[in-house]
Amino acid sequence: MKPLLQHLVEITGHRDHARLEISVISALHQLGEVKEIRALEVVSIGEETHVRPKAWIQDGKLHSIEESEHADLPRLPLAAYPALGECIQKHLSNLETQGEAGETELWLPVWLHEKVVACLELRNDKPLSQDMLNVIHGIFHVYRNYQSLLDYSERDALTGLFNRKTFDAEFARPGATGASGALTPADAPQHWLAVVDIDHFKQVNDRFGHLYGDEVLILMANLLRSSFRAQDRIFRFGGEEFVILLRSATLETARQIFNRFRASVESHAFPQVGRVTVSLGFVSTQRGTAVEILGHADQALYYAKEHGRNQVCHYDELVNSGELATQTVVAEDVELF
Repeated sequence: MKPLLQHLVEITGHRDHARLEISVISALHQLGEVKEIRALEVVSIGEETHVRPKAWIQDGKLHSIEESEHADLPRLPLAAYPALGECIQKHLSNLETQGEAGETELWLPVWLHEKVVACLELRNDKPLSQDMLNVIHGIFHVYRNYQSLLDYSERDALTGLFNRKTFDAEFARPGATGASGALTPADAPQHWLAVVDIDHFKQVNDRFGHLYGDEVLILMANLLRSSFRAQDRIFRFGGEEFVILLRSATLETARQIFNRFRASVESHAFPQVGRVTVSLGFVSTQRGTAVEILGHADQALYYAKEHGRNQVCHYDELVNSGELATQTVVAEDVELF
């Protein structure tokens, strides 16, 4: 009983999803009867549902998509996970199946607002005992309920993206931005912060109404999710403004990724509204406070909006070319919230 209680204390002691998932699969694996475990991310992008492992234990070793070697693990269509698809179709709380090699598989989907947002997949060489199943379901229920609490506090209610509060916490974590005080060569990987604004969004609300405006925001969130990696972070600050923390990329790679996202928005057909574009300003996070970094990205964004919109602007390049004057940024200068 004592180890189980310790696991429950550890699970509920975390304040972000990545650590929570690692904690719960570690707890389940240490029970001794589960050979392999995966925590799966379930994301709806448009009309399609995609699935990707976020953390897993295989051959006794813990892996996470937060690790650089797994950062580009692709999302697969739901069809690649037929048992999970059955859970969703039949609105099941759990499903036990037999794998191709005869092993037992237990699927535990996490339902939130009538949608599956995650799933635990457990595999074992032989069927699990009823006592073990009871313990597993108990731990899963704690995990599911705590994940719902985290979603409520961390995420924007409309888009499901991380909120401003989570951004502040993320930036406060040691090593979150890669800042070291020393300059990094432009061709070396570093972290980047981008501020995104939907062009002429007020006109969308005025012309089509707030319901269609909300749909644009939801579709924009889906495009953001599909355009960036699991190790990156995407936040909604409110209104039509979003912030992206892009990790471990060179300047040219960052520019390509941001422009690819901008082009995907421009080519996307938004129902009723039609064509929508975005402007984006970005800056390296290697030096400066959170307010300064955010303020510099904001300045690059507003340069983009004042010079034609539907473009990506890099703060340092604007400063070096004389297009933008260096400014000391204080909290009151940042107009995102």
